[in-house]
Amino acid sequence: MNKAKKMFFKWVLGIAFALSIVYGLFSAFRQDEKQISWNSFSIQGAEHIPVGTSHPEYNSNPPTSGWHYAEEAEWGAHQEELPDERLIHNLEHGGIWIAYKGIDDATKTALEKIARSHSKVVVEPRSKNDAPIAVSSWGKQQKFQILDESALLNFIKANSNKSPEPFAQ
Repeated sequence: MNKAKKMFFKWVLGIAFALSIVYGLFSAFRQDEKQISWNSFSIQGAEHIPVGTSHPEYNSNPPTSGWHYAEEAEWGAHQEELPDERLIHNLEHGGIWIAYKGIDDATKTALEKIARSHSKVVVEPRSKNDAPIAVSSWGKQQKFQILDESALLNFIKANSNKSPEPFAQ
C-alpha cells in the first residue's frame, strides 16, 4: 500500500472514531433527558410560621415549597402522618420527601429501605396524596401509580440538596 492510501485510511478511521464519540455523547445526553419526567413548581417562598397558623394554599400536592414550621421532621421512615408544614422544612434543607397512600406492604418496605440507604430522605403515609407515591424536593415532584425504583432513585440523585439551605441537617 502506498503512503497516500495509508494516510487516507488513517484520516477515515480518525473521523469515524471522532464521530462515534460525538454520537455516544449525544446518545447519553438524550438518555438523561428522557429520564427527567418530574414536574417543576413555582417556589412559594420559605417563610417560617408558628405551628397551627393558617396560610395560603400550596401550588402542589404534596407541597414542594412555601409556608412551614421552624422544626423539621426526623430523617428516615415514619409510620404516622406528619404535618406538611414540618416536611417542607426538610425540603428547604435539601431533603427528599416520599409520601404514600394505599400501597401494599412490599412497596412500603421498599420505600423504607430507600429512606434507610439515603441521607436526608423522609418516608411517610399521607392521606392527602392524589397518587399512591409522590416524591418531592424543593420545587420538584414526581408521582407514581406503582413503584418505579429506578426512576425514584434517579429523582433523589438529581434533586437532593437543590434548595435554599442544602447543607443544613
